[in-house]
Amino acid sequence: MTHDPLDTVIGASSARHRDPEQSSTHIAAAREARRAGDHDASIAQYRAALNADAYNPVALFELAYELDLLGEEDEAVSLYERCTEQSPAHINALINLSVVYEDRADYSRAERCLKQVLETSPNNPRARLFMKDVQASREMRHEEDTDRDSLARKAMFDTPVTDFELSVRARTCLKKMNIRTLGDLLRYTESELMSYKNFGESSLDEIKEMLSQKGLRLGQGLEDAHRAARRHVVEQLKGTGKEVVLARPVTDLKLSVRARKALQLLNIQTLSDLASHTEAELMGVKNFGATSLVEVRERLADHGLGLRTLEEE
Repeated sequence: MTHDPLDTVIGASSARHRDPEQSSTHIAAAREARRAGDHDASIAQYRAALNADAYNPVALFELAYELDLLGEEDEAVSLYERCTEQSPAHINALINLSVVYEDRADYSRAERCLKQVLETSPNNPRARLFMKDVQASREMRHEEDTDRDSLARKAMFDTPVTDFELSVRARTCLKKMNIRTLGDLLRYTESELMSYKNFGESSLDEIKEMLSQKGLRLGQGLEDAHRAARRHVVEQLKGTGKEVVLARPVTDLKLSVRARKALQLLNIQTLSDLASHTEAELMGVKNFGATSLVEVRERLADHGLGLRTLEEE
């Protein structure tokens, strides 16, 4: 039988009077140890805080967060859940718990946590950002679950593009772009292909017709790449307190009119949306040139962000 460390804490605490003052003292010591980089001492002090008061929401959340950062996910989840059972529910605990649930593909619980946050704080930027990702992941999972032959589909995506009846020019262009498989091809948009030297309309039409016969389309794999890119940036900022920057509107960048219009055409509304796109995707928009690209990169860099690269997929 698996033993939950907090069961002992609660059992001990319930056997005596709660001591909030002593609990607060241990929390202060835990924070000091954390600032000094001594995670073991910090965790020990948080546990002592919960021994003094097993229902202290601050100790519950901060110990859960500390364990979450160290990869102790199961215990972190247990603590987050107990933290959210209190009234009022701890908003950051609900958000962090939703992230763990999504990573475990438990989209219903993840969405439920975020809805609880948005009911009381409808403009919470982190909750709105993560809700968007959870819903997209859930939709993709549903599509995968309804596919009766997912193994055959994967095998099809792994099929070399040389197996398809394409002209020599189209094959040559794809080879130079390092597009080896059908799955590689689906991650490109029309604009990305057309931006490549010597790739013309005839080759594009040829490829689109080939994909259409298979019920596929260019850019089909981009949604997942964009979502993965957003999550990658979120993970990079985790623990820094800067995650909220991703939910800021692109209008905060104060871009030129030309650059703003290009982003509107791609339905880019937040900094996380922008960071999930490639340079080629932006350059494929009419009237978006090198000057606009430099402008976007510089403004993103001011916020510690950058555009997605194909190597990140």
